[in-house]
Amino acid sequence: MSSDRSASERRGAARTAVVWGALHPVLDGDGHKDVLDIGGGTGGFAVRVAELGHRVVVVDPSPDALAALGRRAQERGVPDRVTGHQGDASSLLDVVAPGSADVVLCHGVLEYVDDPAAALASIAEVLRPGGTLSLLVSQRHAAVIARAMAGHFQQARALLDDDTIGAATSIGGRGTGRRFTRDELLTLLPAAGFTLSTIHGVRVFADLVPGSLLDLEPGAAAALVDLEQAVAERPEFLPLATQLHVVARR
Repeated sequence: MSSDRSASERRGAARTAVVWGALHPVLDGDGHKDVLDIGGGTGGFAVRVAELGHRVVVVDPSPDALAALGRRAQERGVPDRVTGHQGDASSLLDVVAPGSADVVLCHGVLEYVDDPAAALASIAEVLRPGGTLSLLVSQRHAAVIARAMAGHFQQARALLDDDTIGAATSIGGRGTGRRFTRDELLTLLPAAGFTLSTIHGVRVFADLVPGSLLDLEPGAAAALVDLEQAVAERPEFLPLATQLHVVARR
């Protein structure tokens, strides 16, 4: 395994630990829930949710990803609790009935939709009253820092000065999706009918620490995950987080 791949997996572990920690109160307890995973791809989250006993519908535009989802669900013994539909956030109501979900996972999707407000409105329509949205988005302030540290100072300045909600970024002319701030989410979510429960910073340090340092120090990867969990809900660290994770109620 290359050091680059190891670093990527560590960053993924930091993200997963924080997001799952926030979702446990929602998914644990009595009763099986109907869960919708938008853009759930090959089922990294969906199959784990199904293993908790919940029924999961994955909506994803890639037929290859949905085929991999089916194989993963079969291998993990939950094919009867996982269903895949081809589609995306813009066509959500074409493939999922209104009021059919208790929980919606929307992780890494809002960055790429044409109209984030409309996408959130569709999600609210899919959720039952009192339902929960788990929203994971890329965070704008951290993108400014990342561009500057990479020497892309003009891109950093342009992103810093762009006051458009969900400002988009690009590298070398290639789009990399929208980036959101905490304040922008606090505008978008209530407008779509959501009430914020919690907001977490994800990958506050993981993307700043060189992977080589984690390779050299025994136990460093686990200590990094512990540190990420410790600062996830501290507001002073939110601007440094690569991603923001929001739990909101309809």
